Amino acid sequence: MTRAAPEPRQTLDPEMVAQWLARHPDFFVGREGLLQQLRVPHPEARGATSLLERLVADLRSRAEQAEWRLEHLLESARHNEAQYRRTRELVLALVEAEDRDALGQALATQCSERFQTPALTLWCPAALTDGEPRPPQPPRQVLDDHVAQRLAALLDGRTSRCTRLTPTDWKRLVPHLPAPDTVGSCALARLTLGEPMGFLVLASPDPDHFRASMDTLFTEYVGDVVARLLARLPAPRHG
Repeated sequence: MTRAAPEPRQTLDPEMVAQWLARHPDFFVGREGLLQQLRVPHPEARGATSLLERLVADLRSRAEQAEWRLEHLLESARHNEAQYRRTRELVLALVEAEDRDALGQALATQCSERFQTPALTLWCPAALTDGEPRPPQPPRQVLDDHVAQRLAALLDGRTSRCTRLTPTDWKRLVPHLPAPDTVGSCALARLTLGEPMGFLVLASPDPDHFRASMDTLFTEYVGDVVARLLARLPAPRHG
């Protein structure tokens, strides 16, 4: 009598096993001993470790990642709070200015002390300065066609922009302060309030202080505040 040939050993498809376990998450309830026998790849070294040890390692890794994300969020919150306080002090100082020259000087002082921006020019159109009893005091300057064309070229059709500033452009755009020997950087903003109100130039001898990749929201915001104050403030008095 011949024995029947054994049936070929069937191998379970791993994907099917995974899908089945996903549909039966309570499979290991009452089978804790089986959990201790399972071996999985070690996350940091060769070889295998128990499933429980792997779970502990995964939980520790997730906790570290969550802690890092929380610290990153807290650091961003601290930075945003400091930025808000500096911006608030800047705007309050501008609002307290008594005339246009005082506005420019307050802007230069606040940007230097609170935002590490050592150079600034507020270019005002001649239509705004012709009626004043004396020439504007730095950092205010009277805008002419030559400077306006250069600023428009640097802005390249944008409302604001960060870019490099050559010594030649520094002498042209920040004429009241000595130009650096090498390339610096600047943030430019077009001032408008229904009509052109001039330009705001924030400059630094550091070529990386204002980078092309930087957001210009702050510069635009300051420019909007300055444009409105320029339109409302009186001309400087004599004396």
